[in-house]
Amino acid sequence: MKSRASRPEDLVDQPGGGGLPGRLGDELRAELIAFRRDLHMHPELGNQEFRTTAAIKDRLEKAGLKPRVLDVGTGLVCDVGEWDGVTPMLALRADIDALPIPDTKVDVPYRSTVPDRAHACGHDVHTTTVLGAGLVLAALDRQGLLPNAVRLVFQPAEEVMPGGALSAIESGVLEGVGRIIAVHCDPKVDVGRIGLRVGPITSACDRLEVSLDGPGGHTARPHLTTDLVTAAARVAVDVPALLSRRVDARSGLVLTWGRLHTGHAPNVVPQHAELSGTVRCLDLEAWRDAADLVHAAVDEVAGMHRAKTVINYVRGVPPVVNDAESVGLLDAAMTERRGSYAIEDTEQSLGGEDFSWYLEQVPGAMARLGVRPPGDTRGLDLHRGNFDVDEEAITVGVELFTAAALLAGGS
Repeated sequence: MKSRASRPEDLVDQPGGGGLPGRLGDELRAELIAFRRDLHMHPELGNQEFRTTAAIKDRLEKAGLKPRVLDVGTGLVCDVGEWDGVTPMLALRADIDALPIPDTKVDVPYRSTVPDRAHACGHDVHTTTVLGAGLVLAALDRQGLLPNAVRLVFQPAEEVMPGGALSAIESGVLEGVGRIIAVHCDPKVDVGRIGLRVGPITSACDRLEVSLDGPGGHTARPHLTTDLVTAAARVAVDVPALLSRRVDARSGLVLTWGRLHTGHAPNVVPQHAELSGTVRCLDLEAWRDAADLVHAAVDEVAGMHRAKTVINYVRGVPPVVNDAESVGLLDAAMTERRGSYAIEDTEQSLGGEDFSWYLEQVPGAMARLGVRPPGDTRGLDLHRGNFDVDEEAITVGVELFTAAALLAGGS
């Protein structure tokens, strides 16, 4: 990743004197850190985020706002300011669920209290930044300083394929929204910075399950059987190779197997075999064709060995494709708050993110939110039990969102 400029002293747009209101006061900053720690101690899995939903709802209502729980029973949507029914709103999105892995941190007082559950992807930070932005914007609205209504979206089940974004959209969270933005914690970026990219910033991720069947028999007479061990081996090897010749290599479509099972005895040709894996793709158009391509390739290879196939191709999420204007909004907001040297160019990740479903409906963008303490050499990563953040990232996220809302106006 490359920063836009190397040293603050080389720049005219120094941070600290931004003209926009909405900077975070010490009292609210302390409250938000405590709120994040409470969420971190009580992680909940997708579509089970009842305590989390209640905590967000209670705090928004105390600020005089009127949040609505989503139709699935968890997650919320809440407008800040009075929408005029015409001007498109900016939406700020957070995901609220945790992961089914143990929290292995031992040196912090906010370690998870729930066995085998942890906020190891930073969703507690995402939630807290959108909540904080909502509280700040509500205060600005009371002062007549909010140019247009802003929608807060607290989405459940991001970690549950194909993602809780779909149910949130069905609940109407995008009605009246003209643009949506979000952040995702990035432990490779120093706190105080964000990473931006126009175009795809994540990849698509689907799940593939293949069953092969045929008449078994004695290994002494394989010519009288469908040799499913050989068939499964050829599917495992040949299908990924075949796909690489049927799509543009620049699309980055990759099938990787994670499981292959067949047979029980060395002298018996089995009647059933199973393979499962993931299909990842960097390009949106190639992803839309991926299911048909994979089906055809599996059938073609299995058919050469007279194996019958049952294919379960589970759509996950498309790539998050950042809109240029929305990236420009985030760039301008971060420049206003911290200076342009606090912005890095980021690369496309092979991870999946269901924020992409919103971008199938409206333009928007996701930024990488730096959470690494300066000088930290632990190499922390997402989806690991020891994942943690520098909590200054909460302030950065809140001020980024509030600046974006004020700059967006009627976008």
